[in-house]
Amino acid sequence: MLTKIREILNYRDMIHSLVKRELRGRYQKSVLGFLWSFISPLCQIAVFTIVFTYVFPSNIPRYYIYLMTGMIPWQFFSDSISQGSCAIIYNVDMTKKIYFPREVLVISTVSAKFVNLLLSLVVVFGFIMFSGIGFSPLIILLPYALVVEYIVALGFGLLFAAITVYLRDMEYVVNVILMVWIWATPIMYSIDSLTGSYPWIASVLRINPLTSIMNLFRNILYNHSLPELIDIALPFVWGVILLLVGELVFKHLEGNFAEEL
Repeated sequence: MLTKIREILNYRDMIHSLVKRELRGRYQKSVLGFLWSFISPLCQIAVFTIVFTYVFPSNIPRYYIYLMTGMIPWQFFSDSISQGSCAIIYNVDMTKKIYFPREVLVISTVSAKFVNLLLSLVVVFGFIMFSGIGFSPLIILLPYALVVEYIVALGFGLLFAAITVYLRDMEYVVNVILMVWIWATPIMYSIDSLTGSYPWIASVLRINPLTSIMNLFRNILYNHSLPELIDIALPFVWGVILLLVGELVFKHLEGNFAEEL
C-alpha cells in the first residue's frame, strides 16, 4: 500500500493537470462559471425548504441553513461517485496508450469535485453569516470533516470505477443507488427525530457512513455543539476501510482493464 501511495505521489503533476483540465473544460465557456456547481444543489435546497416548511412542516429552525449544510457535502459525494465510477471508461485512450497508476483518473475526478465543494462552501459561509447563526471555535474541525468525506468518496470511487470497466450497467446502477442513498442519509431530516418513534430505523441509518459525516458538518456549522465521539471516529474508520477495500478491488481488476475497454 505504501509503495502504491509513493507511486501515485510521483504522478501528482498529472493529477494536478487532470483536475485543471476538468475544471477548465467545465467552466471555460460558462458565463456563471463555478456558480453552476452551486446552482443545482441550491435549487434542490429551495424545493426541499418549501416542501418541508409548508407541505410537511419541519420544526427545525432556520431550516434552509440546516438543509444547506447537508446538501452541499452530499452534492460533492454524489458527483464524486457518479463520475468517479466512469473515470476509467471515459478515458479509454489514456488507459490503453500510456502507463500511469490508473487510480490517478479516479483521484483527479474526486479532487475536481472537492475543489467545487470548497468553492461552494464559500457561498454557504455567506448564508450562515447572513442568517445570524455565525461560526463557533468548532470551525477548526471542518478540515477534518472535509478530509474524511474525501477519503470515503475516493474509496467508493475506486471500487465502482473498477467494477464499471467489467460491468457497464454499473454506471446506471450507481445513479439508482444514489437516488435511494440521499433518503437514507439525514439531509432533509434529523436522525434524532427518528430515535423516539422509529429507533430501529435510526440504528440502521447509523450504519450509513454519511450519517456521521453529516452530523459532523451539522455540529460544526449549524448546531455549534461538540460532535459525539462516534461521529468523529466512525467516518475515519469507514474511510480507511473503504479506501483499502476500494484499492484492493481496483488492484485485483486493473490487470485486464485494457482488454475490457
